[in-house]
Amino acid sequence: MASDNRFECGEHLLELERPGRGGRDLRAWDAADELLLEYTDAHITTHHIAPGALAIIDDAFGALTLALNDMAPASIADSALLPQALRKNAGPNQLPVPAALNWQAPPEGPFDLILLKIPRQLDYLEYLLRWSNTILSPQGRVVAGGMIKHLPDRCADLFAKLMGSNEPQRAKRKARVIVAARGEAGLEGWANLNKGYVLPSFTGNAAASEEASLLGMPAVFARERLDIGTRVFLPQVAGAVARLTPGARILDLGCGNGVLGLSALIQRPDLAVDFADVSSQAIASARGNLERLAVEACARFYHTDGVPQGEHYDLILCNPPFHEGGTVGDHIALRMFRQASKALNSGGALLVVGNRHLGYHAKLKKDFVRVEQRASDPKFVVLEARKLVARQ
Repeated sequence: MASDNRFECGEHLLELERPGRGGRDLRAWDAADELLLEYTDAHITTHHIAPGALAIIDDAFGALTLALNDMAPASIADSALLPQALRKNAGPNQLPVPAALNWQAPPEGPFDLILLKIPRQLDYLEYLLRWSNTILSPQGRVVAGGMIKHLPDRCADLFAKLMGSNEPQRAKRKARVIVAARGEAGLEGWANLNKGYVLPSFTGNAAASEEASLLGMPAVFARERLDIGTRVFLPQVAGAVARLTPGARILDLGCGNGVLGLSALIQRPDLAVDFADVSSQAIASARGNLERLAVEACARFYHTDGVPQGEHYDLILCNPPFHEGGTVGDHIALRMFRQASKALNSGGALLVVGNRHLGYHAKLKKDFVRVEQRASDPKFVVLEARKLVARQ
């Protein structure tokens, strides 16, 4: 590994890389990771925290989990990137690959210390603090931190509202840490645990969508309302789905609450639809929505970064994200496009929606033989990228 991948913090020395590729040389940690480790090391020593009594929430690429390996932490992350990062970085550091948990099956605790990387979404932070209150031991503490520019608005107010006590620490290197005691507020009875909307009909089958209420957990994109890009996208999804032969396979790539794939199943329950998302709360939400809709269909769910490995499809639906944590760009979308091209059956198509300024039309031509615009409005464009050659 290159020397700029060397992570040094106190007695911790690791070589760390981000998983995957994207044409970007980005470090696998930030100053908030360093600051969190400094406070955590001191707390472990002062309060004699035993191995197995530590939980780590939303470690990005393994810096916290691997640095604290001797504490046998329970490492829980919403993102499927964490298990990838742990597999990539454990071996070069002569460490066993730690288990990575997610919100589909979180640990029950109790824990004496929770190390928390503060997320950008306020609702998701509230979920994490309420969950922490349910599994902290009575004298336990949360050590939470993040880069100041990425902390959500009203972050301090939320800690004051939910936690028993709060001790904001002095900011260092543009990062901040808060040490908090257990509070009374938990997840039970929390009105904002799931938010949603009624799915509009774009197929003429209004009766089928009247009861199609889609809910999303706090980490899910656009869980409260249908985002405007998807609103432009759905009529084209309906048209593409109508043209498929019975039994055709669809992938809802980056599924969120499952709006695209569920719309396809409502219209055509004879199709087979897979749902894939990097967020475990998205997968849990999509699965729950399918169960509530009670659609008799063939559906599978994958908590994974991108296209499920080894699977192939006749149609892939994608509203790609343009940010990964605090990193904004098209590298995630381009990776999705490459994976989709390889996963499509001969004659299959990728249907994608994106902001006009991102220029997906030109970028898709690197991986597809034909790219056509299917719809647009002043902000968004819907593109169909078709694969006409036999899969290699």
